[in-house]
Amino acid sequence: MKKSILFSIAFLIAVVSHAQEKRDLKHNKDTNLIEVVYYHDNGVVSQTGTYTLDGKLQGEWFRYDTEGKKQVSANYDNGKKVGKWFFWNKTTLKEVDYDNNAIASVSEWEIKVPVADSN
Repeated sequence: MKKSILFSIAFLIAVVSHAQEKRDLKHNKDTNLIEVVYYHDNGVVSQTGTYTLDGKLQGEWFRYDTEGKKQVSANYDNGKKVGKWFFWNKTTLKEVDYDNNAIASVSEWEIKVPVADSN
């Protein structure tokens, strides 16, 4: 019961936050999916992806920070998390593998920034 309530609250927060963002929608007749692009307040793309006609997340989704740097690469199949997801921040890259909408494994690597040549 608690899980259901927490999920409902998280879902409503996500829907409300997306409802307030500027977005572009386009029906792709070839794939029969809705292509969407969400924008940050500064006009930079915040997310891209596709929905099924009944509103389920489908295919590859990408999330970007306010400077346009990729933060997340995700995959959905009919609203379920599948395959490899990648999460970037300034110091790490995290890979999360999903199987049957559940985390199967997690790997993490440190991002090494090259040292500038002083010559």
